[in-house]
Amino acid sequence: MRFAAIDLGTNTFHLLIAEVQGTTFEILYKTNVPVKLGEGRINENIIIPAAFERGLNTLKSFAEMIEKHEVDQVRATATSAVRSAENGFEFVQQVKAQANITIEAISGDEEAELIYQGVKLSGAIQELSLIMDIGGGSVEFILCDTQKLIWKKSYNIGAARLMQQFFKSDPITDEEKGAILNHIQTQLAALFDICEIHRPQVLIGSAGAFETFAELIIQKKNQTTDIKNVKTFDFEFDDYIAIAIQLINATHNERAAMKGMIPLRVDMIVVAALITNYVMGRLKLNRLVLSTYDLKMGLLNKFIDSK
Repeated sequence: MRFAAIDLGTNTFHLLIAEVQGTTFEILYKTNVPVKLGEGRINENIIIPAAFERGLNTLKSFAEMIEKHEVDQVRATATSAVRSAENGFEFVQQVKAQANITIEAISGDEEAELIYQGVKLSGAIQELSLIMDIGGGSVEFILCDTQKLIWKKSYNIGAARLMQQFFKSDPITDEEKGAILNHIQTQLAALFDICEIHRPQVLIGSAGAFETFAELIIQKKNQTTDIKNVKTFDFEFDDYIAIAIQLINATHNERAAMKGMIPLRVDMIVVAALITNYVMGRLKLNRLVLSTYDLKMGLLNKFIDSK
């Protein structure tokens, strides 16, 4: 049976098509498109016309690929940018009318659950862990161990939101960094309280920005790992810290010129590094693992479990 998962993120739309047989699967096709649905006015809860059109056109092309692969079942989920936008429902209606794709605007809790399901499928969870998924609109945190999900929460502190609100200079100023960190500290009180009780041993970064961190390190060290073809990647803590500091201190053009950087993340990666550094520092974590499996793989995992 063929299953298609569509993840409509605030920055990127993902399509994954898999052949499922029992509890096994083979990925037949996957792609992602930097739609930037949250461009311009995400903090005003508006999808601007240009982003609306990009999103619609991308999903029309996804629909063609789904038809080409003769997919039996499709599940499409929309996250922060759509669920919080005043014209989010209009976008969902237009996608149904023009691409014949039915979109579920899922809650932050549901988003965190699906991220957990995806990361679990990667095998990254080996002990008491904190999963972090940095999106454009929201950031999800999931506390879990090898057996179960212990706690989860979604926060509206995504990289696009914080960038539009605080990050105005090139390079980012100390005042802007301070404003971002103060905002994060205020928002994440419940996270720090629960982690004080359970004390996770490792931070697992779910795809996205963490793939870019890994790619930058791999390129810098002339390593041969292909992030597109691995489920997990263990960071050397010193390598991560060095690349994070370099990103935060660099200008836009310096970041854009770094080997392994993708255009979508040139500026948002600064915010992602600040959030990651703060969380790791506050929780005294010095172990970081990448799971390349994220929400779309969670959708696949849920589909497999339901069969």
